[in-house]
Amino acid sequence: MATPDYVPVPEFYRNRCLFITGGTGFMGKVLLEKLLRSCPDIKNVYLLMRPKKGQDVATRLAQLLNSPLFDTIRAEQPQSLGKVIPIYGDVTEPELGISPADQKVLIDNVSVVFHSAATVKFDEALKLSVTINMLGTKQLVALCHRMMSLEALVHVSTAYCNCDREQVNEIIYPPPYDPEKIIQCMEWMDEELVNVITPHLIGKRPNTYTFTKALAEHMLLKESGNLPVAIVRPSIVLSAYREPLLGWVDGWNGPTGVIAAAGKGIFRTMLCNGAMVADLVPVDIVINLLVCVAWHTATTRPDGIRVYNCTTGMQRPITWKDFVGNCFVYFHKHPLRDTLWYPDGTCSTNWLLNFVSETVMHTLPAYTMDSVSKMCGQKAYMVRTHEKLKKAAECLEYFSTHQWQFSNTNVVALQERLCGDDRRQFSFDVRDIHWPSYIENYVIGIRQFIFKDPPDTLCVARKNLQWLYLLHRCTQVLGVLLAWRIVMLRSSTARNLWYSLFSMIMRIVRMVPTHI
Repeated sequence: MATPDYVPVPEFYRNRCLFITGGTGFMGKVLLEKLLRSCPDIKNVYLLMRPKKGQDVATRLAQLLNSPLFDTIRAEQPQSLGKVIPIYGDVTEPELGISPADQKVLIDNVSVVFHSAATVKFDEALKLSVTINMLGTKQLVALCHRMMSLEALVHVSTAYCNCDREQVNEIIYPPPYDPEKIIQCMEWMDEELVNVITPHLIGKRPNTYTFTKALAEHMLLKESGNLPVAIVRPSIVLSAYREPLLGWVDGWNGPTGVIAAAGKGIFRTMLCNGAMVADLVPVDIVINLLVCVAWHTATTRPDGIRVYNCTTGMQRPITWKDFVGNCFVYFHKHPLRDTLWYPDGTCSTNWLLNFVSETVMHTLPAYTMDSVSKMCGQKAYMVRTHEKLKKAAECLEYFSTHQWQFSNTNVVALQERLCGDDRRQFSFDVRDIHWPSYIENYVIGIRQFIFKDPPDTLCVARKNLQWLYLLHRCTQVLGVLLAWRIVMLRSSTARNLWYSLFSMIMRIVRMVPTHI
């Protein structure tokens, strides 16, 4: 039951101005769409943007708002799109690259800030990772201190920033180094020296991403002062569960690139413990939590910085084996249009077995296909593709061979605070997830939004898959026969065992009585 002083989430956002960094990224797009659609009385949303790949800010914003993600808003409330105002800037630049005039606009008007700008490349160079994930955060906090009516600053971190611990609670842990000293070191060290010392600095953490995210959290603790700050830590973020589009996914980050390649039939093995929990979370659940965390921070002003672990492993776990197995099941049901081989594969915990499998199922076929392509005068690309896939798989190996327990007490408590329509419209209860149907929509989303396969190509794709299945099985049988033949030719022990076994079978057959 709502208390008399309960303010519904959309009502809280009425006539407020918001500032979003990272608004053109995977999560940022969904956050922007959710705010515009579910909180229609928002005054303005300021979006930090920079020119990219020869496109200016205005062109990038137009492309963003014309994407399928915003179809519902364009159809039902097109006037809301006019509330999105680009702010020219770059988190790698001093003062975020924002002009004094735009800074004044933000300082005078913004009351809620969502900071999701980050480099999510696991293998990013430490110097750039520090600049974006740490220095960018520090400069944003400095800007927030000048905002006249700031009510909430929500920082998007990652559940894996403390992956050197098996039990991760909703607290900010002591950092391995003083964040300020790390920033200072990056300023005077050259790139080559930084790359040399990077493995020693990150220690037990697998990459620069988790390392700099951990330091950024502690820097927030030191720099925020009395600002109303909250931290949201999602685990591995995948496609949308319910909204704005079933299965919507954008980009190749995380497991999606590897899973998409597996759907094409060109990726078939990786180092992964199938029995361990894959802590996956749909992007719309994370976004609903972000929106509600800002609302709760502004309306209750809790003491200190509250942390929210947005994870599924404790309440709705799924193993890597079940996740990968379901992906293959639904790639067989909804095959991709230009599948190159029958989608199939295994997870292995043995690095030597995985290496042999990679060589047989990835490396040799890639070089063979490229050789054939060159002889036919066509462009060779499979070796290069597999090198990229191998690198992506190696980035995931740490997370697919380890397991964590993420407490989510604050998330559960916040869910319980929601009343009426808010609980339905902004739900982030992971217990509602039905993994098989979610994974099916995830596969359909990969087909529709990443590979752009129209629905009318499904029938042809299924016929193609039937032929690929027959070819796959024939290849397996021929492979077994070839291996048997090689062993028989090269090993006298194997031949003797085979002849002994064959002789034994023949003697047994002769002993069986026959009846005329």
